[in-house]
Amino acid sequence: MNFMLNSHSPLRPILVIEDNDMDMDFCLQAFSENAVANPVIACRDGEEALQFMDAHPSSTDRQFPLLVLLDLRLPKIDGIEVLRHARQHPVWRQVPFVILTTSRENTDIAAAYQLGVNSYIVKPVDFSSFTKVVKHIKMYWILTNEPPFAPPYQ
Repeated sequence: MNFMLNSHSPLRPILVIEDNDMDMDFCLQAFSENAVANPVIACRDGEEALQFMDAHPSSTDRQFPLLVLLDLRLPKIDGIEVLRHARQHPVWRQVPFVILTTSRENTDIAAAYQLGVNSYIVKPVDFSSFTKVVKHIKMYWILTNEPPFAPPYQ
């Protein structure tokens, strides 16, 4: 089941597709420590992620994300299939996807880039390092990068 934190924000949300409770907690705590103001929508497996994408096919939707953080090792449907599904839809094709996974497998990295992932990051195992990664994600993908869509309330 997906959930949304800070749902009244005028900012576009960040979609986090992650099945590991500890990694999801790390992510949410790191967002908080780095003052990421964007709402967070979480999907806990690949099937849920596909359902979310299909339910939000328009960039004018309030829940249409600014950025997707995607784990590869997901139950039901893996992250590569989630990315493949997203890249088949014209609007979702424009959303930046950042793979945030434990896999350093060359086949996973190659498959992700062939499907148009925007960045591939191997998850740090300790919270301090994870927080630094989130800081870099915030600085580049949220504050520096020009997003393909205006905020949903404009």
